Amino acid sequence: MAAGATGCGASAGMSSSRAARPDAPRRRSGPASVRLAYRPLFALSAAVQDPASAALADGRFVLLGGLDAADTSTAVVTEAGEHGARSGGSLPGAQHDAQAASLAGAVYVFGGGQLSQYNHILRWAPPVGPATAVGALPNPESDVAVTELGGTAYVVGGFDGSSALDTIVAWRPGGPARVAARLPVALRYAAVAAADGAILILGGSTPAGASRAIYRFTPGTGTVRQIGRLPEGTTHAGAAVLGSTVYLVGGRGDSADSRTAAVYAVDPASGKVTPAGHLPQPLSDAAVVSLRGAIIVAGGHSPAATVAGVGELTPVG
Repeated sequence: MAAGATGCGASAGMSSSRAARPDAPRRRSGPASVRLAYRPLFALSAAVQDPASAALADGRFVLLGGLDAADTSTAVVTEAGEHGARSGGSLPGAQHDAQAASLAGAVYVFGGGQLSQYNHILRWAPPVGPATAVGALPNPESDVAVTELGGTAYVVGGFDGSSALDTIVAWRPGGPARVAARLPVALRYAAVAAADGAILILGGSTPAGASRAIYRFTPGTGTVRQIGRLPEGTTHAGAAVLGSTVYLVGGRGDSADSRTAAVYAVDPASGKVTPAGHLPQPLSDAAVVSLRGAIIVAGGHSPAATVAGVGELTPVG
């Protein structure tokens, strides 16, 4: 993807599925959803959207790369906590549409787009320092979603420069990346989170448009099953976990003009979706990170512009 673009090119056709029908609901009711309230925290030194992001062990978080206010890829790394942010070094090159996970005391960045699609796996660790390449994905991948479960990072979907991807790639530090499962459909810009011993995959862009599907991927069996549906097609959203509930934050539909401020609670067992709050403005492409009993929402794109604001969603009631 060329620098300055806000999205990748057209995606490819549908891929085969292990299971395309929803699972039967489990008998247990699952965790009760909790409503969240938004509180602004501070502003970053520069607006950013589409950064990779991850929580740090010391209670802070990190943003890596992304698009700046001029829609240009950046190599900036920013460390932040509840009260402010500081420089955290840089990536080897400018990129966006990557994602990250914390593993074994370091942050790993997967894929990303710039003048070409990247298959790099980069390692960044505090204190401040440059990120370095430590591995490679099976294919160049941008527009990915990433989460960690049991010390393994899972890279969900993406875009290889010409086609959307239906892969779920697993990787652990020191080992090779491997395709662990296939999605029922090629998928970009999904939201993912690990809960209840599985990975929930929420929405995303399919070749047919923004998805409403909620998939549950179980690494132990390699199965991917649809367990529910979102109220509307949603892509470019973020997801995070509080307790045993997954929260879907912001996003948009097929059009950039359809951004939403909605926050939904998703039961990871049954796929049930419940309204759980809202952001102060519609927002897509933000960093969404679970941190010390709250969900951090940093940067993103509002209907007007790329934003620099950082806030938190916390349980109420």
